[in-house]
Amino acid sequence: MLRLRECVVSRLLSSPSTSAVSPLLRLLSASASPVSPNPSSFAVEEYLVDVCGLTRPQALNASTKLSHLKSPGKPDAVLAFLAGLGLSGADAAAVVAKDPVFLCASVDKTLAPVVTGLTDLGLSRSEIARLVSLAGSGFRSRSIVSKLHYYLPLLGSSENLLRALKKSSHFLPSNLDRLVRPNVVFLRECGLGDCDIAKLCISVPRMLTTNPERVRAMVSSAETLGVPCGSGMFRQALRAVAFLDQEKIAAKVDYLKNTLR
Repeated sequence: MLRLRECVVSRLLSSPSTSAVSPLLRLLSASASPVSPNPSSFAVEEYLVDVCGLTRPQALNASTKLSHLKSPGKPDAVLAFLAGLGLSGADAAAVVAKDPVFLCASVDKTLAPVVTGLTDLGLSRSEIARLVSLAGSGFRSRSIVSKLHYYLPLLGSSENLLRALKKSSHFLPSNLDRLVRPNVVFLRECGLGDCDIAKLCISVPRMLTTNPERVRAMVSSAETLGVPCGSGMFRQALRAVAFLDQEKIAAKVDYLKNTLR
């Protein structure tokens, strides 16, 4: 099976096609018939170490989430898919260690359509590869396409999106209608433009995904620093008080008062 995977990856990487998806599907289709693994002989932990490149402790932890796997068919397809996107062996191992269930994703029903959708949004192959590494479980949900359709214009560029994800990937699975959109609308009402909101999201990604009432409380806290909504320093003040309790905010106020005397 290891030789099969090496063969698939080798042929995939040498394919002259610019698409990362269609050559992979042809290869998987061509290789599916002769492969008939013995389910009883499949050892998940050994597969994670020998094929995926995980350390033994990582494999031991990941195997508890993959105990239902009876053959390497789907994981082999996923690894070949990741190689086709340009992820190195180390990158693929990091993806699996972060989200072991990624190996159970369907290439043709989930991963390939996601790549097609992201390509249609203007992301390059290398950007999609980086997104896989940063998004974790979010990438194996087809809803990622509609979410990025919202986030990309808000953040201004795919690079800003990737920077925010590098800081925290938790904003990606958050509910757009219940959390993100209401927070964005409120911050705009406070005088912040999309450029300011994008900078806030990059530096404090949780700002957009927390409970809207908490965001309102943060705005009130920023105003206690003497920085009103709509002023040039409001974004910096909001960032300074984000997720601080009242005691720490009071300490900041006292520090500023003493500094400005």
